[in-house]
Amino acid sequence: MRVEYDPAAMSGADFYRILTSVVIPRPIAWVSTVTPDGSTENLAPHSFFSIASTDPPIVQFTSIGRKDSLRNVEDTGEFVVNFSSEPLLHLINATATDFPRSVSEFDTAGIDREASRCVRPPRVAASHVALECRSHTTLRMGNSTLVFGRVLHAVVDEDYLVDGRPNSERLRPFTKLGGDEWGTLGEVLHLNRIPYEEPGAH
Repeated sequence: MRVEYDPAAMSGADFYRILTSVVIPRPIAWVSTVTPDGSTENLAPHSFFSIASTDPPIVQFTSIGRKDSLRNVEDTGEFVVNFSSEPLLHLINATATDFPRSVSEFDTAGIDREASRCVRPPRVAASHVALECRSHTTLRMGNSTLVFGRVLHAVVDEDYLVDGRPNSERLRPFTKLGGDEWGTLGEVLHLNRIPYEEPGAH
């Protein structure tokens, strides 16, 4: 027997729990930004994250409500997506606290920074991959804002490359599941895509 859920008959919070429990696993964008005056460098995880375009290269994360990451992107036009890997779980979780905008999560969690090449927000020094982005578009949708950023520069630690390409098993990505659940990579399957052939081609 199936259990039916009607979003129109439920509170937003209740249906949020359904959505985030079935749209899994979700990659985590660990987003670093800086306040307009440059006084505070913020860092926060966003688990609604994806690629929006490959040419030009554009990534997208969603801010539910008006979080510091969104405000800083709107005011400065820049952000960095730092890769969320399994060994960094506790640091990532420590930056999920809703601190005031004037408080730096880098400082409260004791996270080392490194300078970015093309944007003002710093990169997380311990993160194996970073995407430096300039704001392309923001789109308000309900209680959320989609932030699209054009990737100006990418950096990958060379130990995590195999044949010139970032390797998922070496990177050990961490993902978000439902509630307080987090996910690891698990078994990696390799399966070639089946090409289409016109009927009677042979």
